Amino acid sequence: MTPTGKNRTPALATLPGTSVWGELLKYALVIGAMVFLLARGAESLGYNWQWYRVPQYLIRVQEGRWLPGPLLEGLKVTLQITGISLLLAFALGLVTAVLRMSRSVLGKMLARGYLELIRNTPLLVQIFFIYFVLAPILDIDRFTAAVLALSLFEGAYASEIFRAGIVSIHRGQWEASFSLGFGTINTYRYVILPQAIRRMLPPLTSQAISLIKDSALVSTIAIYDLTMQGQAIIAETFLTFEIWFAVAAIYLAVTLTLSVGVNVMERRIRM
Repeated sequence: MTPTGKNRTPALATLPGTSVWGELLKYALVIGAMVFLLARGAESLGYNWQWYRVPQYLIRVQEGRWLPGPLLEGLKVTLQITGISLLLAFALGLVTAVLRMSRSVLGKMLARGYLELIRNTPLLVQIFFIYFVLAPILDIDRFTAAVLALSLFEGAYASEIFRAGIVSIHRGQWEASFSLGFGTINTYRYVILPQAIRRMLPPLTSQAISLIKDSALVSTIAIYDLTMQGQAIIAETFLTFEIWFAVAAIYLAVTLTLSVGVNVMERRIRM
């Protein structure tokens, strides 16, 4: 586990001859080299860059008002799907982790069966199964089917994070809580989870970022999220490189914002 002490020194500062600015410069050079190689490759193919056409798919002006373009509309759908799926996945993951550690044989069997089924089948297959098989039976729309598939998939991995965080709390905390008259639910709520969340926050953040990226697969069932909007624009305009670069940049901006926000929250929790 990562140390949680207040006097922890960033790993970068312990390396001799390194600095933050130096690392940022190296990163900028690598990115610049990649952009240069891509530009040269596109030039050798005779590709005509038309970046000036991209902004209209981000922001459009209609009757003097600024309105979101197709890409931002798709981003809105992506955020809706990932936001709901994230909450459901974390709730499902916590319940599964508690069942695995309970004394109920049935609970352990259900949790184990769910984990093995989800983790050993591809997400794309799960999306297709829920949308083409379960959705007609349960009479649910494609948005709900996408949320259900993502929640089940990410919840299986989140459960392992919750279980590891709970197990990492010393047994004495349980005994002290029970000695004060707390039941199991109150022990989880007031004693175990508040301590475990500090250790679970970094891996849960990684899982949330993974969910944002995995949400691109819902475009396969004709949900007009960010990826699907990008595909539709490319089919209409043939701006392949420009649109995919713009889509990638939007995904990167969302995930980086999430990472920075959670890092700030983590530092405040540890203060």
